[in-house]
Amino acid sequence: MKKKIAALMIAGSLSALSLTACGSRDIPAAETAVVTEDADTSSEETPSSPAGSVAAPRSDKPILDTNPLGMFKTKRSVALVTSSGGISDESFNQSAWEGLERVVGSYGCDEIYMETKPGTDFGANLDSVIAQDPDLCWSVGYNSAEPMYAAALANPDISFAIVDNALENTPDNMTCVVFRDEEPSFLVGYIAGCVTRSGKVGFVGGESNSVIESFQCGYMGGVAYSQLKTGKNVDVCVEYAGTFSDKKAGREAASKLYDQGCDVIFHAAGETGLGVIEVARERGQFVIGADKDQSYLAPDNVLTSALKYVSVAIYTISGDYLTGNDIGGQTLNLGLSENSVGVSGQHTLYSEDIYNEALDLKDQIIAGTLVPPSDLTEYKEFTDALE
Repeated sequence: MKKKIAALMIAGSLSALSLTACGSRDIPAAETAVVTEDADTSSEETPSSPAGSVAAPRSDKPILDTNPLGMFKTKRSVALVTSSGGISDESFNQSAWEGLERVVGSYGCDEIYMETKPGTDFGANLDSVIAQDPDLCWSVGYNSAEPMYAAALANPDISFAIVDNALENTPDNMTCVVFRDEEPSFLVGYIAGCVTRSGKVGFVGGESNSVIESFQCGYMGGVAYSQLKTGKNVDVCVEYAGTFSDKKAGREAASKLYDQGCDVIFHAAGETGLGVIEVARERGQFVIGADKDQSYLAPDNVLTSALKYVSVAIYTISGDYLTGNDIGGQTLNLGLSENSVGVSGQHTLYSEDIYNEALDLKDQIIAGTLVPPSDLTEYKEFTDALE
Protein backbone atom coordinates (compact mmCIF):
# COMPACT_ATOMS: atom_id res chain seq x y z
CA MET A 1 0.00 0.00 0.00
CA LYS A 2 1.24 3.44 -0.85
CA LYS A 3 1.66 5.39 2.35
CA LYS A 4 0.00 8.79 2.48
CA ILE A 5 1.86 11.51 4.31
CA ALA A 6 0.25 14.68 5.61
CA ALA A 7 1.01 17.48 8.04
CA LEU A 8 -1.27 18.90 10.68
CA MET A 9 -1.69 22.63 11.28
CA ILE A 10 -3.08 23.52 14.68
CA ALA A 11 -4.94 26.82 14.30
CA GLY A 12 -6.43 29.29 16.75
CA SER A 13 -5.84 29.39 20.48
CA LEU A 14 -3.83 26.49 21.80
CA SER A 15 -5.46 25.50 25.06
CA ALA A 16 -3.58 23.35 25.29
CA LEU A 17 22.21 6.00 28.17
CA SER A 18 23.35 6.72 30.65
CA LEU A 19 26.36 8.43 29.08
CA THR A 20 29.27 8.42 31.42
CA ALA A 21 31.20 11.01 29.44
CA CYS A 22 30.30 14.69 29.27
CA GLY A 23 31.10 16.85 26.29
CA SER A 24 29.69 19.82 24.46
CA ARG A 25 30.53 18.32 21.06
CA ASP A 26 31.25 14.60 20.76
CA ILE A 27 28.89 12.39 22.76
CA PRO A 28 29.38 8.63 22.33
CA ALA A 29 26.54 6.48 21.00
CA ALA A 30 23.61 5.95 23.39
CA GLU A 31 22.28 2.46 24.47
CA THR A 32 16.16 9.09 22.69
CA ALA A 33 9.24 25.10 19.34
CA VAL A 34 7.08 27.59 17.89
CA VAL A 35 7.94 29.55 20.91
CA THR A 36 4.36 29.74 22.16
CA GLU A 37 2.44 29.67 25.37
CA ASP A 38 1.70 26.04 25.86
CA ALA A 39 2.07 21.12 24.81
CA ASP A 40 4.10 15.24 25.31
CA THR A 41 7.00 12.49 25.71
CA SER A 42 8.98 8.63 25.01
CA SER A 43 16.33 2.86 20.34
CA GLU A 44 17.76 4.02 17.61
CA GLU A 45 15.31 2.10 15.45
CA THR A 46 11.55 2.21 15.34
CA PRO A 47 10.07 -0.94 16.93
CA SER A 48 9.79 -3.89 14.64
CA SER A 49 6.33 -4.86 13.44
CA PRO A 50 4.97 -7.04 10.68
CA ALA A 51 4.88 -3.87 8.60
CA GLY A 52 8.33 -2.60 9.48
CA SER A 53 8.91 1.01 10.50
CA VAL A 54 10.04 4.21 8.89
CA ALA A 55 10.76 7.80 9.75
CA ALA A 56 7.94 9.86 8.27
CA PRO A 57 8.96 12.71 5.96
CA ARG A 58 7.57 16.18 6.43
CA SER A 59 4.74 17.37 4.20
CA ASP A 60 3.90 20.89 3.12
CA LYS A 61 0.16 20.20 3.07
CA PRO A 62 -1.60 21.28 6.28
CA ILE A 63 -4.82 19.95 7.72
CA LEU A 64 -6.58 22.83 9.41
CA ASP A 65 -8.46 22.46 12.68
CA THR A 66 -11.71 23.85 11.26
CA ASN A 67 -14.11 20.98 11.97
CA PRO A 68 -17.55 22.06 13.21
CA LEU A 69 -18.70 20.55 16.46
CA GLY A 70 -20.57 17.35 15.64
CA MET A 71 -24.03 16.21 16.62
CA PHE A 72 -24.56 12.55 15.83
CA LYS A 73 -27.73 10.53 15.46
CA THR A 74 -25.84 7.49 16.75
CA LYS A 75 -23.71 7.81 19.88
CA ARG A 76 -20.02 7.54 19.01
CA SER A 77 -17.15 6.51 21.29
CA VAL A 78 -13.46 7.42 21.35
CA ALA A 79 -10.97 5.37 23.37
CA LEU A 80 -7.45 5.94 24.72
CA VAL A 81 -4.93 3.45 26.09
CA THR A 82 -2.07 5.29 27.79
CA SER A 83 1.59 4.37 27.99
CA SER A 84 3.22 3.66 31.35
CA GLY A 85 2.73 6.40 33.89
CA GLY A 86 -0.94 7.04 33.35
CA ILE A 87 -2.90 10.26 33.07
CA SER A 88 -1.50 11.83 36.24
CA ASP A 89 2.08 12.06 34.92
CA GLU A 90 1.72 15.85 34.41
CA SER A 91 3.24 15.26 30.98
CA PHE A 92 2.74 13.06 27.91
CA ASN A 93 -0.14 10.86 29.03
CA GLN A 94 -1.97 13.68 30.76
CA SER A 95 -1.80 15.75 27.60
CA ALA A 96 -3.29 12.87 25.62
CA TRP A 97 -6.07 12.45 28.17
CA GLU A 98 -6.83 16.18 28.08
CA GLY A 99 -7.22 15.87 24.31
CA LEU A 100 -9.68 13.01 24.80
CA GLU A 101 -11.66 15.04 27.36
CA ARG A 102 -11.89 17.90 24.90
CA VAL A 103 -13.17 15.55 22.19
CA VAL A 104 -15.86 14.23 24.51
CA GLY A 105 -16.89 17.72 25.57
CA SER A 106 -17.03 19.11 22.04
CA TYR A 107 -18.54 16.21 20.12
CA GLY A 108 -20.75 14.61 22.77
CA CYS A 109 -19.29 11.15 22.28
CA ASP A 110 -18.62 8.48 24.90
CA GLU A 111 -15.19 8.17 26.47
CA ILE A 112 -13.26 4.96 27.05
CA TYR A 113 -9.77 5.04 28.51
CA MET A 114 -7.43 2.67 30.27
CA GLU A 115 -4.16 3.51 31.98
CA THR A 116 -1.15 1.29 31.46
CA LYS A 117 0.59 1.28 34.80
CA PRO A 118 4.01 -0.23 35.57
CA GLY A 119 3.70 -4.00 35.65
CA THR A 120 0.53 -4.05 33.59
CA ASP A 121 0.32 -5.28 30.01
CA PHE A 122 -0.52 -2.79 27.27
CA GLY A 123 -1.78 -5.56 24.98
CA ALA A 124 -4.26 -6.81 27.58
CA ASN A 125 -5.47 -3.25 28.17
CA LEU A 126 -5.91 -2.74 24.45
CA ASP A 127 -7.91 -5.97 24.15
CA SER A 128 -10.16 -4.82 26.98
CA VAL A 129 -10.83 -1.50 25.26
CA ILE A 130 -11.47 -3.12 21.88
CA ALA A 131 -14.01 -5.45 23.51
CA GLN A 132 -16.06 -2.31 24.22
CA ASP A 133 -16.23 -1.67 20.45
CA PRO A 134 -15.08 1.96 20.22
CA ASP A 135 -15.39 3.84 16.96
CA LEU A 136 -11.85 5.27 17.29
CA CYS A 137 -9.08 3.91 19.52
CA TRP A 138 -5.97 5.94 20.39
CA SER A 139 -2.71 4.80 21.94
CA VAL A 140 0.26 6.91 22.96
CA GLY A 141 3.85 5.82 23.37
CA TYR A 142 6.63 4.24 21.43
CA ASN A 143 6.09 0.69 22.68
CA SER A 144 2.49 0.36 21.51
CA ALA A 145 3.21 -0.04 17.79
CA GLU A 146 3.07 -3.82 17.43
CA PRO A 147 -0.15 -4.49 19.39
CA MET A 148 -1.89 -1.52 17.75
CA TYR A 149 -0.85 -2.70 14.28
CA ALA A 150 -2.13 -6.21 15.00
CA ALA A 151 -5.36 -4.83 16.42
CA ALA A 152 -5.95 -2.67 13.36
CA LEU A 153 -5.57 -5.67 11.06
CA ALA A 154 -7.84 -7.82 13.22
CA ASN A 155 -10.56 -5.16 13.63
CA PRO A 156 -11.12 -3.45 10.27
CA ASP A 157 -14.37 -1.86 11.49
CA ILE A 158 -12.57 0.12 14.20
CA SER A 159 -10.35 3.09 13.43
CA PHE A 160 -7.02 3.32 15.25
CA ALA A 161 -4.60 6.20 15.84
CA ILE A 162 -1.18 6.09 17.48
CA VAL A 163 1.17 8.79 18.75
CA ASP A 164 4.97 8.54 18.43
CA ASN A 165 5.07 5.75 15.86
CA ALA A 166 5.36 5.57 12.07
CA LEU A 167 4.86 2.32 10.16
CA GLU A 168 6.12 1.22 6.75
CA ASN A 169 2.63 0.13 5.66
CA THR A 170 -0.03 1.91 7.66
CA PRO A 171 -3.38 0.07 7.52
CA ASP A 172 -6.30 1.91 5.96
CA ASN A 173 -8.00 2.07 9.37
CA MET A 174 -4.97 3.45 11.21
CA THR A 175 -3.37 6.90 11.53
CA CYS A 176 0.18 7.46 12.82
CA VAL A 177 1.22 10.72 14.46
CA VAL A 178 4.88 11.64 14.98
CA PHE A 179 6.44 14.86 16.22
CA ARG A 180 9.75 16.49 15.37
CA ASP A 181 10.73 16.61 19.05
CA GLU A 182 14.23 17.79 18.18
CA GLU A 183 12.86 21.21 17.21
CA PRO A 184 11.56 22.46 20.59
CA SER A 185 14.42 20.59 22.27
CA PHE A 186 16.91 22.61 20.20
CA LEU A 187 15.35 25.84 21.38
CA VAL A 188 15.40 24.90 25.07
CA GLY A 189 18.98 23.66 24.60
CA TYR A 190 19.93 27.07 23.26
CA ILE A 191 18.30 28.73 26.26
CA ALA A 192 20.09 26.35 28.67
CA GLY A 193 23.44 27.01 27.00
CA CYS A 194 22.96 30.75 27.35
CA VAL A 195 21.78 30.61 30.96
CA THR A 196 24.25 28.14 32.51
CA ARG A 197 26.89 29.59 34.79
CA SER A 198 28.72 26.37 35.60
CA GLY A 199 29.33 25.42 31.96
CA LYS A 200 27.57 22.09 32.50
CA VAL A 201 24.00 21.21 31.66
CA GLY A 202 22.23 17.86 31.90
CA PHE A 203 19.67 15.69 30.14
CA VAL A 204 17.55 12.97 31.75
CA GLY A 205 15.77 10.56 29.44
CA GLY A 206 13.20 7.95 30.39
CA GLU A 207 13.68 4.78 28.36
CA SER A 208 16.22 4.78 25.54
CA ASN A 209 14.50 4.86 22.15
CA SER A 210 14.53 6.93 18.97
CA VAL A 211 11.87 9.35 20.22
CA ILE A 212 13.83 10.29 23.33
CA GLU A 213 17.04 10.33 21.30
CA SER A 214 15.49 13.12 19.23
CA PHE A 215 14.84 15.11 22.42
CA GLN A 216 18.41 14.50 23.58
CA CYS A 217 20.13 15.33 20.30
CA GLY A 218 18.01 18.37 19.58
CA TYR A 219 18.84 19.65 23.06
CA MET A 220 22.57 18.99 22.66
CA GLY A 221 22.46 20.71 19.26
CA GLY A 222 20.88 23.80 20.80
CA VAL A 223 23.49 23.88 23.55
CA ALA A 224 26.27 23.61 20.97
CA TYR A 225 24.70 26.37 18.89
CA SER A 226 24.52 28.68 21.90
CA GLN A 227 28.30 28.63 22.11
CA LEU A 228 28.50 30.58 18.85
CA LYS A 229 26.87 33.45 20.70
CA THR A 230 28.31 33.13 24.19
CA GLY A 231 31.82 31.96 23.29
CA LYS A 232 31.85 29.64 26.30
CA ASN A 233 32.29 25.88 26.30
CA VAL A 234 29.31 24.02 27.71
CA ASP A 235 29.35 20.30 28.47
CA VAL A 236 26.21 18.17 28.24
CA CYS A 237 25.94 15.27 30.69
CA VAL A 238 23.34 12.60 29.96
CA GLU A 239 21.56 10.08 32.18
CA TYR A 240 18.81 7.60 31.31
CA ALA A 241 16.49 6.49 34.11
CA GLY A 242 15.30 3.38 32.24
CA THR A 243 11.64 4.15 32.93
CA PHE A 244 8.92 6.73 32.30
CA SER A 245 6.99 5.98 35.49
CA ASP A 246 9.34 6.11 38.50
CA LYS A 247 9.87 9.45 40.22
CA LYS A 248 12.56 7.92 42.45
CA ALA A 249 14.62 7.00 39.38
CA GLY A 250 14.21 10.57 38.18
CA ARG A 251 15.41 11.91 41.51
CA GLU A 252 18.48 9.66 41.39
CA ALA A 253 19.38 10.70 37.85
CA ALA A 254 18.91 14.40 38.61
CA SER A 255 20.92 14.22 41.84
CA LYS A 256 23.79 12.60 39.97
CA LEU A 257 23.82 15.34 37.33
CA TYR A 258 23.55 18.21 39.80
CA ASP A 259 26.36 16.59 41.83
CA GLN A 260 28.48 16.65 38.66
CA GLY A 261 28.04 20.41 38.48
CA CYS A 262 25.11 20.76 36.08
CA ASP A 263 22.99 23.81 36.87
CA VAL A 264 20.29 23.18 34.24
CA ILE A 265 18.68 19.79 33.47
CA PHE A 266 16.24 19.04 30.67
CA HIS A 267 14.11 15.96 31.22
CA ALA A 268 12.18 13.93 28.63
CA ALA A 269 11.01 11.23 31.01
CA GLY A 270 7.25 11.45 31.59
CA GLU A 271 6.29 10.78 35.21
CA THR A 272 9.96 10.03 36.00
CA GLY A 273 10.63 13.66 35.17
CA LEU A 274 8.55 14.75 38.16
CA GLY A 275 11.37 13.43 40.34
CA VAL A 276 13.83 15.56 38.37
CA ILE A 277 11.71 18.65 39.04
CA GLU A 278 11.45 17.79 42.73
CA VAL A 279 15.25 17.68 43.09
CA ALA A 280 15.66 20.95 41.16
CA ARG A 281 13.23 22.63 43.55
CA GLU A 282 14.95 21.22 46.63
CA ARG A 283 18.42 22.28 45.43
CA GLY A 284 17.44 25.65 44.00
CA GLN A 285 18.58 24.68 40.49
CA PHE A 286 17.06 25.09 37.05
CA VAL A 287 15.13 22.37 35.26
CA ILE A 288 13.43 22.31 31.85
CA GLY A 289 10.04 20.64 31.53
CA ALA A 290 8.71 18.49 28.71
CA ASP A 291 5.48 17.97 26.77
CA LYS A 292 3.38 20.41 28.84
CA ASP A 293 4.31 23.75 30.35
CA GLN A 294 5.49 22.46 33.74
CA SER A 295 6.36 25.82 35.28
CA TYR A 296 3.44 25.51 37.73
CA LEU A 297 5.21 22.55 39.38
CA ALA A 298 8.18 24.70 40.47
CA PRO A 299 7.76 28.33 39.36
CA ASP A 300 11.19 29.37 40.66
CA ASN A 301 13.03 26.48 39.03
CA VAL A 302 11.37 25.51 35.74
CA LEU A 303 13.38 27.64 33.34
CA THR A 304 11.18 26.80 30.35
CA SER A 305 9.45 23.76 28.84
CA ALA A 306 9.67 21.95 25.50
CA LEU A 307 6.05 21.58 24.44
CA LYS A 308 4.42 18.83 22.41
CA TYR A 309 0.78 19.41 21.60
CA VAL A 310 -0.48 15.85 21.85
CA SER A 311 -3.80 17.05 23.26
CA VAL A 312 -4.45 19.28 20.25
CA ALA A 313 -3.42 16.57 17.79
CA ILE A 314 -5.81 14.08 19.40
CA TYR A 315 -8.62 16.61 19.41
CA THR A 316 -8.10 17.66 15.79
CA ILE A 317 -7.61 14.21 14.30
CA SER A 318 -10.52 12.79 16.30
CA GLY A 319 -12.64 15.64 14.98
CA ASP A 320 -11.63 14.74 11.43
CA TYR A 321 -12.79 11.19 12.04
CA LEU A 322 -16.02 12.10 13.82
CA THR A 323 -17.05 14.53 11.07
CA GLY A 324 -16.51 11.98 8.32
CA ASN A 325 -13.07 12.87 6.99
CA ASP A 326 -10.81 10.01 5.90
CA ILE A 327 -7.86 9.84 8.31
CA GLY A 328 -6.72 6.27 7.66
CA GLY A 329 -3.46 5.11 6.12
CA GLN A 330 -1.67 8.35 6.95
CA THR A 331 1.41 9.35 8.90
CA LEU A 332 1.21 12.90 10.23
CA ASN A 333 4.62 14.48 10.84
CA LEU A 334 4.28 17.52 13.10
CA GLY A 335 6.69 20.23 14.18
CA LEU A 336 7.19 23.97 14.43
CA SER A 337 5.94 24.72 10.93
CA GLU A 338 2.65 22.99 11.81
CA ASN A 339 2.44 24.89 15.13
CA SER A 340 2.42 21.50 16.87
CA VAL A 341 5.45 21.85 19.18
CA GLY A 342 6.92 24.82 21.00
CA VAL A 343 8.52 26.26 24.07
CA SER A 344 6.78 28.03 26.89
CA GLY A 345 6.18 31.74 26.40
CA GLN A 346 6.92 32.40 30.07
CA HIS A 347 10.52 33.55 30.48
CA THR A 348 10.69 35.27 33.84
CA LEU A 349 13.77 33.26 34.84
CA TYR A 350 15.91 34.35 31.90
CA SER A 351 16.33 37.49 29.82
CA GLU A 352 14.15 38.98 27.12
CA ASP A 353 17.17 38.99 24.81
CA ILE A 354 17.63 35.22 25.07
CA TYR A 355 13.91 34.70 24.55
CA ASN A 356 13.95 36.81 21.39
CA GLU A 357 17.01 34.96 20.12
CA ALA A 358 15.08 31.72 20.59
CA LEU A 359 12.23 33.24 18.57
CA ASP A 360 14.68 34.03 15.77
CA LEU A 361 15.96 30.44 15.81
CA LYS A 362 12.36 29.21 15.64
CA ASP A 363 11.85 31.25 12.48
CA GLN A 364 15.03 29.81 10.96
CA ILE A 365 13.88 26.26 11.70
CA ILE A 366 10.51 26.93 10.10
CA ALA A 367 12.24 28.45 7.07
CA GLY A 368 14.46 25.38 6.78
CA THR A 369 17.72 27.31 7.09
CA LEU A 370 18.44 25.70 10.46
CA VAL A 371 17.83 21.97 10.89
CA PRO A 372 18.20 20.58 14.44
CA PRO A 373 19.77 17.12 14.77
CA SER A 374 17.40 14.27 15.60
CA ASP A 375 19.88 11.44 16.28
CA LEU A 376 23.50 10.98 17.30
CA THR A 377 24.77 10.76 13.71
CA GLU A 378 23.06 14.02 12.79
CA TYR A 379 24.33 15.59 16.00
CA LYS A 380 27.94 14.86 15.08
CA GLU A 381 27.42 16.22 11.57
CA PHE A 382 25.75 19.32 13.01
CA THR A 383 28.50 20.10 15.50
CA ASP A 384 31.25 19.35 12.96
CA ALA A 385 29.69 22.00 10.70
CA LEU A 386 29.80 24.55 13.53
CA GLU A 387 33.56 24.26 13.94
